[in-house]
Amino acid sequence: RTPTTIAQNLGDPWLILALWLIGGLIALCGALTYAELAVRFPRSGGIYVFIREGFGPCPAFVFGWTYMLITKPAAAGGIAIIFAEHFNHLTGKDLNAPLLTCGALCFLTLINVLGMRGSARFAIVLTSIKYTAIAAIIVLGGLAAIRSAFDPAAAGGFVSVAAPTSLLAAIVPVMAAIMWTYDGWSDVGAIAGEVKNPERTLPRVYIVGTLSVFGLYVLINAVYLWHIPLPEMRTTDTVAPLLLERLIGPIAASAVAVLIILSTLGSSHASVMTGARVTFAQARDGLLFRFLGRVDQKFETPAVALYIQLALSCTAVLLLRDFGSLADTFVFTMWIFYGMGGAALFVIRRRDAAANRSVRATVFRTPGYPVVPAVFILSSIAMTVLSIRDDPKTTGIWLGVLAAGVPVYFVWRKLFPVR
Repeated sequence: RTPTTIAQNLGDPWLILALWLIGGLIALCGALTYAELAVRFPRSGGIYVFIREGFGPCPAFVFGWTYMLITKPAAAGGIAIIFAEHFNHLTGKDLNAPLLTCGALCFLTLINVLGMRGSARFAIVLTSIKYTAIAAIIVLGGLAAIRSAFDPAAAGGFVSVAAPTSLLAAIVPVMAAIMWTYDGWSDVGAIAGEVKNPERTLPRVYIVGTLSVFGLYVLINAVYLWHIPLPEMRTTDTVAPLLLERLIGPIAASAVAVLIILSTLGSSHASVMTGARVTFAQARDGLLFRFLGRVDQKFETPAVALYIQLALSCTAVLLLRDFGSLADTFVFTMWIFYGMGGAALFVIRRRDAAANRSVRATVFRTPGYPVVPAVFILSSIAMTVLSIRDDPKTTGIWLGVLAAGVPVYFVWRKLFPVR
Protein backbone atom coordinates (compact mmCIF):
# COMPACT_ATOMS: atom_id res chain seq x y z
CA ARG A 1 0.00 0.00 0.00
CA THR A 2 2.89 2.37 0.78
CA PRO A 3 4.24 2.76 -2.80
CA THR A 4 0.86 4.16 -3.88
CA THR A 5 0.92 6.73 -1.08
CA ILE A 6 4.45 7.78 -2.04
CA ALA A 7 3.64 8.00 -5.76
CA GLN A 8 0.73 10.32 -4.95
CA ASN A 9 3.20 12.77 -3.40
CA LEU A 10 6.47 12.48 -5.38
CA GLY A 11 7.52 12.32 -9.03
CA ASP A 12 11.17 11.19 -9.02
CA PRO A 13 11.89 7.44 -8.68
CA TRP A 14 15.49 8.10 -7.59
CA LEU A 15 14.27 10.42 -4.81
CA ILE A 16 11.77 7.78 -3.72
CA LEU A 17 14.49 5.14 -3.48
CA ALA A 18 16.72 7.60 -1.59
CA LEU A 19 13.96 8.12 0.98
CA TRP A 20 13.55 4.34 1.36
CA LEU A 21 17.30 4.14 2.02
CA ILE A 22 17.12 6.98 4.56
CA GLY A 23 14.15 5.35 6.28
CA GLY A 24 16.00 2.04 6.49
CA LEU A 25 19.07 3.69 7.97
CA ILE A 26 16.93 5.45 10.58
CA ALA A 27 15.31 2.13 11.49
CA LEU A 28 18.76 0.51 11.73
CA CYS A 29 19.99 3.30 14.04
CA GLY A 30 16.94 2.68 16.21
CA ALA A 31 17.49 -1.07 16.23
CA LEU A 32 21.15 -0.69 17.25
CA THR A 33 20.13 1.69 20.04
CA TYR A 34 17.30 -0.48 21.34
CA ALA A 35 19.41 -3.64 21.15
CA GLU A 36 21.64 -2.29 23.93
CA LEU A 37 18.66 -1.17 26.01
CA ALA A 38 16.92 -4.55 25.62
CA VAL A 39 20.05 -6.42 26.70
CA ARG A 40 20.46 -4.14 29.72
CA PHE A 41 16.80 -4.60 30.70
CA PRO A 42 15.58 -7.95 29.30
CA ARG A 43 12.04 -7.59 30.62
CA SER A 44 8.78 -7.61 28.69
CA GLY A 45 7.52 -4.13 27.92
CA GLY A 46 10.08 -2.76 25.47
CA ILE A 47 9.97 1.03 25.14
CA TYR A 48 7.91 1.29 28.31
CA VAL A 49 10.75 -0.34 30.25
CA PHE A 50 13.41 1.82 28.56
CA ILE A 51 11.57 5.07 29.33
CA ARG A 52 10.90 4.02 32.91
CA GLU A 53 14.54 3.13 33.51
CA GLY A 54 15.73 6.35 31.89
CA PHE A 55 13.19 8.94 33.01
CA GLY A 56 11.08 7.41 35.76
CA PRO A 57 7.49 6.26 36.19
CA CYS A 58 5.63 9.42 35.04
CA PRO A 59 6.91 9.47 31.42
CA ALA A 60 6.59 5.68 31.33
CA PHE A 61 2.96 5.97 32.45
CA VAL A 62 2.27 8.59 29.76
CA PHE A 63 3.79 6.31 27.14
CA GLY A 64 1.73 3.32 28.29
CA TRP A 65 -1.40 5.48 28.49
CA THR A 66 -0.95 6.72 24.89
CA TYR A 67 0.22 3.33 23.63
CA MET A 68 -2.80 1.53 25.02
CA LEU A 69 -5.44 4.12 24.02
CA ILE A 70 -4.15 5.32 20.64
CA THR A 71 -0.91 3.97 19.25
CA LYS A 72 -1.30 0.20 19.24
CA PRO A 73 -5.01 0.17 18.37
CA ALA A 74 -4.24 2.36 15.34
CA ALA A 75 -1.33 0.11 14.30
CA ALA A 76 -3.23 -3.17 14.59
CA GLY A 77 -6.33 -1.74 12.93
CA GLY A 78 -4.43 -0.01 10.14
CA ILE A 79 -2.67 -3.18 9.01
CA ALA A 80 -5.77 -5.35 9.38
CA ILE A 81 -7.91 -3.02 7.27
CA ILE A 82 -5.64 -3.78 4.28
CA PHE A 83 -6.46 -7.44 4.89
CA ALA A 84 -10.17 -6.63 4.66
CA GLU A 85 -9.78 -4.63 1.45
CA HIS A 86 -7.89 -7.45 -0.30
CA PHE A 87 -10.27 -10.08 1.02
CA ASN A 88 -13.10 -8.22 -0.70
CA HIS A 89 -11.02 -7.87 -3.87
CA LEU A 90 -10.14 -11.58 -3.94
CA THR A 91 -13.66 -12.85 -3.24
CA GLY A 92 -15.49 -10.22 -5.30
CA LYS A 93 -17.57 -9.32 -2.26
CA ASP A 94 -18.38 -5.89 -0.89
CA LEU A 95 -18.32 -6.69 2.81
CA ASN A 96 -18.03 -3.87 5.32
CA ALA A 97 -14.24 -3.42 5.61
CA PRO A 98 -14.15 -2.05 9.19
CA LEU A 99 -16.36 -4.89 10.47
CA LEU A 100 -14.32 -7.48 8.57
CA THR A 101 -11.19 -5.94 10.07
CA CYS A 102 -12.64 -6.28 13.57
CA GLY A 103 -13.42 -9.93 12.84
CA ALA A 104 -9.79 -10.53 11.85
CA LEU A 105 -8.58 -8.83 15.04
CA CYS A 106 -10.88 -11.07 17.12
CA PHE A 107 -9.38 -14.15 15.44
CA LEU A 108 -5.80 -12.97 16.02
CA THR A 109 -6.51 -12.08 19.65
CA LEU A 110 -7.94 -15.55 20.26
CA ILE A 111 -4.77 -17.15 18.86
CA ASN A 112 -2.69 -15.07 21.27
CA VAL A 113 -4.92 -15.89 24.23
CA LEU A 114 -4.62 -19.63 23.55
CA GLY A 115 -0.87 -19.70 24.15
CA MET A 116 2.49 -18.15 23.30
CA ARG A 117 3.88 -21.29 21.66
CA GLY A 118 1.03 -21.60 19.15
CA SER A 119 1.10 -17.85 18.58
CA ALA A 120 4.82 -17.95 17.82
CA ARG A 121 4.41 -20.83 15.36
CA PHE A 122 1.60 -18.96 13.62
CA ALA A 123 3.88 -15.91 13.34
CA ILE A 124 6.78 -17.97 11.93
CA VAL A 125 4.58 -19.53 9.22
CA LEU A 126 3.09 -16.21 8.09
CA THR A 127 6.43 -14.39 8.20
CA SER A 128 8.09 -17.14 6.15
CA ILE A 129 5.35 -16.84 3.53
CA LYS A 130 5.80 -13.06 3.45
CA TYR A 131 9.59 -13.22 3.03
CA THR A 132 9.30 -15.85 0.32
CA ALA A 133 6.67 -13.83 -1.56
CA ILE A 134 8.69 -10.61 -1.48
CA ALA A 135 11.85 -12.43 -2.55
CA ALA A 136 9.97 -14.08 -5.43
CA ILE A 137 8.62 -10.72 -6.65
CA ILE A 138 12.14 -9.24 -6.48
CA VAL A 139 13.63 -12.12 -8.49
CA LEU A 140 10.87 -12.14 -11.14
CA GLY A 141 10.80 -8.36 -11.47
CA GLY A 142 14.59 -8.12 -11.42
CA LEU A 143 15.00 -10.66 -14.23
CA ALA A 144 12.36 -8.86 -16.30
CA ALA A 145 14.12 -5.54 -15.67
CA ILE A 146 17.45 -6.98 -16.83
CA ARG A 147 15.85 -8.25 -20.04
CA SER A 148 14.13 -4.93 -20.70
CA ALA A 149 17.39 -3.03 -20.14
CA PHE A 150 18.84 -4.79 -23.21
CA ASP A 151 15.69 -4.38 -25.33
CA PRO A 152 15.15 -0.80 -26.55
CA ALA A 153 11.54 -1.59 -27.43
CA ALA A 154 10.69 -2.93 -23.96
CA ALA A 155 8.84 -0.83 -21.42
CA GLY A 156 10.33 0.00 -18.07
CA GLY A 157 12.85 2.22 -16.37
CA PHE A 158 13.05 4.94 -13.74
CA VAL A 159 11.07 7.71 -15.45
CA SER A 160 10.54 10.98 -13.59
CA VAL A 161 7.24 12.86 -13.87
CA ALA A 162 5.86 16.09 -12.44
CA ALA A 163 5.40 15.91 -8.68
CA PRO A 164 1.82 16.53 -7.48
CA THR A 165 3.08 18.72 -4.63
CA SER A 166 6.24 20.28 -3.22
CA LEU A 167 8.84 18.19 -1.43
CA LEU A 168 8.21 20.10 1.81
CA ALA A 169 4.51 19.23 1.67
CA ALA A 170 5.21 15.63 0.63
CA ILE A 171 7.87 14.73 3.17
CA VAL A 172 5.49 14.10 6.10
CA PRO A 173 3.05 11.66 4.42
CA VAL A 174 5.89 9.97 2.53
CA MET A 175 8.20 9.45 5.51
CA ALA A 176 5.25 8.51 7.74
CA ALA A 177 4.34 5.76 5.27
CA ILE A 178 7.94 4.59 4.89
CA MET A 179 8.72 4.54 8.61
CA TRP A 180 5.54 2.65 9.42
CA THR A 181 6.38 0.11 6.72
CA TYR A 182 9.76 -0.44 8.38
CA ASP A 183 8.20 -0.41 11.84
CA GLY A 184 8.30 -3.60 13.86
CA TRP A 185 11.97 -3.68 14.81
CA SER A 186 11.07 -1.85 18.04
CA ASP A 187 8.56 -4.54 19.05
CA VAL A 188 11.30 -7.06 19.80
CA GLY A 189 11.83 -5.53 23.23
CA ALA A 190 8.16 -5.95 24.10
CA ILE A 191 8.66 -9.72 24.46
CA ALA A 192 12.26 -9.60 25.76
CA GLY A 193 11.20 -11.22 29.02
CA GLU A 194 10.13 -14.33 27.12
CA VAL A 195 13.34 -14.66 25.05
CA LYS A 196 15.92 -17.30 25.96
CA ASN A 197 19.56 -16.16 26.27
CA PRO A 198 18.64 -12.47 25.71
CA GLU A 199 22.21 -11.12 25.74
CA ARG A 200 23.01 -13.13 22.63
CA THR A 201 19.62 -13.43 20.97
CA LEU A 202 18.19 -9.90 21.21
CA PRO A 203 20.99 -7.99 19.39
CA ARG A 204 20.98 -10.60 16.65
CA VAL A 205 17.22 -10.33 16.16
CA TYR A 206 17.24 -6.53 16.20
CA ILE A 207 20.12 -6.18 13.73
CA VAL A 208 19.67 -9.11 11.36
CA GLY A 209 15.90 -8.64 11.25
CA THR A 210 16.14 -4.92 10.50
CA LEU A 211 18.87 -5.33 7.88
CA SER A 212 16.97 -8.07 6.05
CA VAL A 213 13.76 -6.03 5.95
CA PHE A 214 15.77 -2.97 4.88
CA GLY A 215 17.25 -4.86 1.93
CA LEU A 216 13.99 -6.48 0.87
CA TYR A 217 12.01 -3.23 0.92
CA VAL A 218 14.55 -1.20 -1.05
CA LEU A 219 14.86 -3.93 -3.69
CA ILE A 220 11.13 -4.52 -4.10
CA ASN A 221 10.45 -0.80 -4.44
CA ALA A 222 13.16 -0.56 -7.09
CA VAL A 223 11.34 -3.33 -8.98
CA TYR A 224 7.99 -1.55 -8.63
CA LEU A 225 9.40 1.77 -9.82
CA TRP A 226 11.11 0.16 -12.83
CA HIS A 227 8.00 -1.61 -14.12
CA ILE A 228 5.10 0.66 -13.09
CA PRO A 229 5.09 4.35 -14.13
CA LEU A 230 4.39 6.72 -11.25
CA PRO A 231 1.16 8.15 -12.78
CA GLU A 232 -0.26 4.62 -12.95
CA MET A 233 1.02 3.74 -9.48
CA ARG A 234 -0.90 6.74 -8.08
CA THR A 235 -4.23 5.24 -9.14
CA THR A 236 -3.53 1.68 -7.94
CA ASP A 237 -4.60 0.48 -4.49
CA THR A 238 -1.62 -1.88 -4.22
CA VAL A 239 1.14 -2.40 -6.75
CA ALA A 240 2.20 -6.03 -6.23
CA PRO A 241 -0.87 -7.62 -7.90
CA LEU A 242 -0.56 -5.23 -10.86
CA LEU A 243 3.13 -6.02 -11.33
CA LEU A 244 2.73 -9.79 -11.10
CA GLU A 245 -0.22 -9.72 -13.48
CA ARG A 246 2.05 -8.11 -16.10
CA LEU A 247 4.93 -10.49 -15.46
CA ILE A 248 3.04 -13.78 -15.21
CA GLY A 249 -0.60 -13.28 -16.16
CA PRO A 250 -4.06 -12.85 -14.57
CA ILE A 251 -3.65 -15.77 -12.14
CA ALA A 252 -0.75 -13.93 -10.47
CA ALA A 253 -2.96 -11.07 -9.30
CA SER A 254 -5.14 -13.47 -7.31
CA ALA A 255 -2.09 -15.27 -5.91
CA VAL A 256 -0.61 -11.98 -4.72
CA ALA A 257 -3.94 -10.99 -3.16
CA VAL A 258 -3.79 -14.21 -1.12
CA LEU A 259 -0.21 -13.43 -0.10
CA ILE A 260 -1.16 -9.88 0.93
CA ILE A 261 -4.00 -11.27 3.03
CA LEU A 262 -1.61 -13.66 4.78
CA SER A 263 1.06 -10.96 5.09
CA THR A 264 -1.23 -8.41 6.70
CA LEU A 265 -2.62 -11.06 9.03
CA GLY A 266 0.97 -11.81 10.07
CA SER A 267 1.80 -8.17 10.71
CA SER A 268 -1.43 -7.59 12.63
CA HIS A 269 -0.77 -10.74 14.64
CA ALA A 270 2.67 -9.48 15.64
CA SER A 271 1.15 -6.14 16.59
CA VAL A 272 -1.47 -7.83 18.77
CA MET A 273 1.11 -10.13 20.40
CA THR A 274 3.59 -7.39 21.34
CA GLY A 275 1.16 -4.60 22.16
CA ALA A 276 -0.57 -6.41 24.99
CA ARG A 277 2.80 -7.16 26.63
CA VAL A 278 3.38 -3.43 27.20
CA THR A 279 0.02 -2.97 28.91
CA PHE A 280 0.66 -6.16 30.91
CA ALA A 281 4.09 -4.94 32.08
CA GLN A 282 2.74 -1.52 33.06
CA ALA A 283 -0.08 -3.08 35.06
CA ARG A 284 2.37 -5.39 36.83
CA ASP A 285 4.36 -2.28 37.86
CA GLY A 286 1.23 -0.77 39.41
CA LEU A 287 0.95 1.94 36.73
CA LEU A 288 -2.32 0.62 35.30
CA PHE A 289 -5.22 -1.32 36.74
CA ARG A 290 -3.93 -4.52 38.28
CA PHE A 291 -6.48 -6.67 36.46
CA LEU A 292 -4.70 -5.81 33.18
CA GLY A 293 -1.68 -7.70 34.52
CA ARG A 294 -3.58 -10.94 35.08
CA VAL A 295 -2.30 -14.11 33.44
CA ASP A 296 -4.73 -16.74 32.22
CA GLN A 297 -4.18 -19.73 34.51
CA LYS A 298 -4.75 -22.29 31.76
CA PHE A 299 -2.91 -20.72 28.83
CA GLU A 300 -0.39 -18.54 30.74
CA THR A 301 -1.02 -15.49 28.52
CA PRO A 302 -1.97 -11.86 29.38
CA ALA A 303 -5.56 -12.51 28.35
CA VAL A 304 -7.17 -9.44 29.94
CA ALA A 305 -4.65 -7.05 28.33
CA LEU A 306 -5.28 -8.77 24.99
CA TYR A 307 -9.07 -8.38 25.28
CA ILE A 308 -8.82 -4.70 26.24
CA GLN A 309 -6.45 -4.10 23.32
CA LEU A 310 -8.94 -5.80 21.00
CA ALA A 311 -11.77 -3.53 22.14
CA LEU A 312 -9.67 -0.41 21.65
CA SER A 313 -8.38 -1.57 18.24
CA CYS A 314 -11.91 -2.18 16.98
CA THR A 315 -12.92 1.24 18.28
CA ALA A 316 -10.03 2.85 16.35
CA VAL A 317 -11.02 1.03 13.15
CA LEU A 318 -14.69 2.02 13.43
CA LEU A 319 -13.85 5.67 14.16
CA LEU A 320 -10.97 6.29 11.72
CA ARG A 321 -12.05 3.69 9.14
CA ASP A 322 -9.24 4.11 6.59
CA PHE A 323 -5.59 3.11 6.29
CA GLY A 324 -4.19 6.64 5.90
CA SER A 325 -5.78 8.01 9.07
CA LEU A 326 -4.73 4.98 11.11
CA ALA A 327 -1.16 5.12 9.74
CA ASP A 328 -0.73 8.84 10.43
CA THR A 329 -2.08 8.44 13.96
CA PHE A 330 0.30 5.60 14.77
CA VAL A 331 3.40 7.25 13.31
CA PHE A 332 2.86 10.62 14.98
CA THR A 333 2.25 9.33 18.50
CA MET A 334 4.84 6.55 18.35
CA TRP A 335 7.80 8.57 17.12
CA ILE A 336 7.58 10.89 20.11
CA PHE A 337 8.28 7.91 22.35
CA TYR A 338 10.78 6.31 20.00
CA GLY A 339 12.89 9.42 20.54
CA MET A 340 12.43 9.23 24.31
CA GLY A 341 13.46 5.58 24.30
CA GLY A 342 16.64 6.45 22.40
CA ALA A 343 17.36 9.36 24.74
CA ALA A 344 17.07 6.97 27.69
CA LEU A 345 20.31 5.31 26.56
CA PHE A 346 22.22 8.59 27.03
CA VAL A 347 20.69 9.05 30.50
CA ILE A 348 21.45 5.49 31.57
CA ARG A 349 25.05 5.59 30.31
CA ARG A 350 25.64 8.95 32.00
CA ARG A 351 24.16 7.59 35.23
CA ASP A 352 26.46 4.57 35.07
CA ALA A 353 29.48 6.81 34.52
CA ALA A 354 28.51 9.14 37.39
CA ALA A 355 28.10 6.19 39.74
CA ASN A 356 31.32 4.62 38.41
CA ARG A 357 29.18 1.58 37.66
CA SER A 358 30.82 -0.94 35.35
CA VAL A 359 28.82 -2.73 32.67
CA ARG A 360 29.30 -6.45 32.07
CA ALA A 361 31.56 -7.18 29.11
CA THR A 362 28.83 -9.39 27.65
CA VAL A 363 26.36 -6.50 27.40
CA PHE A 364 25.87 -5.39 23.81
CA ARG A 365 27.11 -1.84 23.16
CA THR A 366 25.57 0.31 20.42
CA PRO A 367 28.12 0.68 17.58
CA GLY A 368 28.85 4.28 16.66
CA TYR A 369 27.67 5.67 20.00
CA PRO A 370 26.81 8.55 20.45
CA VAL A 371 26.26 9.33 16.74
CA VAL A 372 23.94 6.40 15.99
CA PRO A 373 21.41 7.05 18.79
CA ALA A 374 21.67 10.82 18.19
CA VAL A 375 20.69 10.35 14.52
CA PHE A 376 17.72 8.26 15.61
CA ILE A 377 16.59 10.81 18.23
CA LEU A 378 16.93 13.76 15.82
CA SER A 379 14.92 11.83 13.21
CA SER A 380 12.12 11.24 15.70
CA ILE A 381 12.08 14.95 16.59
CA ALA A 382 11.96 15.88 12.89
CA MET A 383 9.08 13.45 12.27
CA THR A 384 7.13 14.93 15.16
CA VAL A 385 7.74 18.59 14.30
CA LEU A 386 6.93 18.12 10.60
CA SER A 387 3.74 16.23 11.45
CA ILE A 388 2.56 19.06 13.71
CA ARG A 389 3.35 21.61 11.00
CA ASP A 390 1.54 19.53 8.39
CA ASP A 391 -1.67 18.97 10.38
CA PRO A 392 -1.77 21.00 13.61
CA LYS A 393 -5.45 20.29 14.26
CA THR A 394 -5.33 16.48 14.25
CA THR A 395 -1.92 16.23 15.90
CA GLY A 396 -3.12 18.72 18.51
CA ILE A 397 -5.87 16.30 19.52
CA TRP A 398 -3.39 13.45 19.93
CA LEU A 399 -0.99 15.71 21.85
CA GLY A 400 -3.89 16.58 24.14
CA VAL A 401 -4.52 12.90 24.87
CA LEU A 402 -0.79 12.45 25.49
CA ALA A 403 -0.60 15.48 27.79
CA ALA A 404 -3.65 14.30 29.72
CA GLY A 405 -1.59 11.33 30.82
CA VAL A 406 0.49 13.57 33.15
CA PRO A 407 -2.34 14.66 35.50
CA VAL A 408 -3.84 11.18 35.24
CA TYR A 409 -0.52 9.79 36.47
CA PHE A 410 -0.55 11.98 39.61
CA VAL A 411 -4.20 11.17 40.29
CA TRP A 412 -3.34 7.50 39.83
CA ARG A 413 -0.47 7.75 42.29
CA LYS A 414 -2.76 9.45 44.80
CA LEU A 415 -5.38 6.75 44.47
CA PHE A 416 -2.95 3.84 44.18
CA PRO A 417 0.28 4.69 46.03
CA VAL A 418 3.31 2.47 45.62
CA ARG A 419 3.32 -0.24 48.25
